[in-house]
Amino acid sequence: MTARLSHRAIVLFALMLALFALTFADAAHLRASRAGALAGEAGLAARLGLTDLCLFTEARYTRHLSQADLHSAFQDHPLAFEHFPSGSLTAPRLPVTEHEYLDRKTKSPD
Repeated sequence: MTARLSHRAIVLFALMLALFALTFADAAHLRASRAGALAGEAGLAARLGLTDLCLFTEARYTRHLSQADLHSAFQDHPLAFEHFPSGSLTAPRLPVTEHEYLDRKTKSPD
C-alpha cells in the first residue's frame, strides 16, 4: 500500500503543529527559569530611573516614543516619505491638546 500525497501532507502538518506547540513549552520553561533575573533587572531599572524601552534602533523619533519630537519625522518636509520601516509600525501619536507653558515657571536672568 502506497501513501497518498494527502497523507504525507497531513503527517507533515501534524509534525509542524507539534513543533509549533513545543515552542510554547520552551518559552514557558525559559520564562520560569529567568523569572529571578528578570525581577532583578526590573529592580535595577527602577533604582536607576531608566526611561521607556528602546523599541527600534533606526530613527531617533522611534527609539523612545514618549520622548520623541513631534516634528522630527518630517525632517525634509511634511509630505516626505517615511525613511525608516519602523516608523510605519508605530501608531500615530494622539494630538496634544494641553501644553505646559514652561516660560511661566522659569525665572528670567536679569
